[in-house]
Amino acid sequence: MSIVAGLAFALVMPQALFAATAGPPARERKGSADPRPKRVKKGKAGKATPVLIPAAAPVPLPAPSEATARLLTWVAAAHDNGRLPYIVIDKQSASLFLFGAKGDLIGQVPVLLGVGVGDDSSPGVGAKSLAEIGPAERTTPAGRFVARFGRAFGGQRVLWVDYANSVAIHAVITTNKKEQRVQRLLSPTPDDNRITFGCVNVGTSFYSKKLRPLFQRKGGIVYILPDTRPLDDVFPRVRLAPYLGDAAPN
Repeated sequence: MSIVAGLAFALVMPQALFAATAGPPARERKGSADPRPKRVKKGKAGKATPVLIPAAAPVPLPAPSEATARLLTWVAAAHDNGRLPYIVIDKQSASLFLFGAKGDLIGQVPVLLGVGVGDDSSPGVGAKSLAEIGPAERTTPAGRFVARFGRAFGGQRVLWVDYANSVAIHAVITTNKKEQRVQRLLSPTPDDNRITFGCVNVGTSFYSKKLRPLFQRKGGIVYILPDTRPLDDVFPRVRLAPYLGDAAPN
């Protein structure tokens, strides 16, 4: 599937998100129990019959930005991911694109990001406790990262993007009900998707069924687009895309 066709498919087939608990990575707090209610009713023979709980409505997904399209074209043309799956995160639209090793689009979903607007991690932020990290330091850094699964605080396995600065991708957590993280994921705009300490939160169903199986064996590449810096400053090789020939994945 070409990138253009794949992205078009993603826009007409949005992913549904479900809330559940994830373990605590370094920049997050400990999760709570699954908030979804479990309901049963009595059948004719007195047996418990499950009552289906409607799934959350699909989230409207924005079209890829010009910067995202440029980056995707370069990755496909240069085969920069090698033989690994990869993720592209557009912070401005709070969107995540998941690709297989051959460049096939697996899906697009909204994400939660660091509350701080910025493209670099503060020096030493990975060694600080959560209470010591100020709002301006709670950034999701931009750049190209080699990501692998590993243990975080509490024994939970997360996809480490930038281990030194405690930035990971993991399923959305529901520790602080006032933060309304699930509701923020399900909202129709990216305006309220800045809430984390810097980690990237993804809907649990997408994370557990698609992202984790794809990355858990060998890891992969994560590309995070910038908030404020020019794309070419963060990814200077994007300029070479027009000279690399056919950008369609093999």
